[in-house]
Amino acid sequence: MFEKLKSGLSGLVNKITTTELKAEKLRPVLSDFKLSLVENDVAFPVAERICDEMEKRLDGVQIKRLEDRKKIVKANLREVLLETMLTNDKVDLLMAIKEKRKKGEPYVIVFVGINGTGKTTTIAKFTQFLKKRGHSVVLACSDTYRAGSIEQLEEHAKRLGVRMIKHKYGADPAAVAYDTVNHARAHGTNVVLIDTAGRIQTNRNLMNELAKIKRIVNPDMTILTVDSLTGNDAVMQAEEFHKSVGIDATILTKVDADVKGGSALSVTYVTKKPVLFIGTGQKYEDLEKFEPEKFVQMILK
Repeated sequence: MFEKLKSGLSGLVNKITTTELKAEKLRPVLSDFKLSLVENDVAFPVAERICDEMEKRLDGVQIKRLEDRKKIVKANLREVLLETMLTNDKVDLLMAIKEKRKKGEPYVIVFVGINGTGKTTTIAKFTQFLKKRGHSVVLACSDTYRAGSIEQLEEHAKRLGVRMIKHKYGADPAAVAYDTVNHARAHGTNVVLIDTAGRIQTNRNLMNELAKIKRIVNPDMTILTVDSLTGNDAVMQAEEFHKSVGIDATILTKVDADVKGGSALSVTYVTKKPVLFIGTGQKYEDLEKFEPEKFVQMILK
């Protein structure tokens, strides 16, 4: 996982360790590093920010005779990477669900993202995550366009032992979402997870339809699923969705197959919204809570 990003970072640490810590000497090294970041799917503005910050922090640093240069460089890099990934939005999902539960209201989450990002599978994994923590879940199939979408979600619902609300293909997706929220209220279900059609991020009509779903059910959270293997395209998708419909958090899928790792750094920086989970495999259990500190520690090993 993220091998290329790891080797790029360790290459930078080694080069800076043998370079005089002055802006003019650091610049060529950081310029090469910026290219390495971009090649590893880090969005250009993010790569630029990381390199500018490193130059600012290291320029003119005096290192005492017995101090470990490598340690100092690494510590600064760790801070810069963490700052890039941390957001002001702290999301404690389980606490938020509990609060709504106390009020006797379901917690409603809309999942958005383009086809092929693993959205429906992520919803299934998330259902398992919630069930294990004692929450009841109902699924809404508001993807009424893609052939097989209803059957796919239905199969997951059956395997996981939860209800799924559906209409016919071609039905109004907002109506399905509305009926599911009402079903959850009537049955005291804790969480509603709404699957939506895979939007092509530049398609206005589909974006408007998503906005309609949000207007009608007024969800507590909108989560974007992003395929980490699509690299810079993942960043463009995140930006476009956030601009068009507003997202509250991201789930990165297929992270186990990602040798680059740049999208994990970039998506948060671009949307200013946290990555909540990462998908690390095909099984329902393969959904891990994303922790920026742990991620930075891993790529700096």
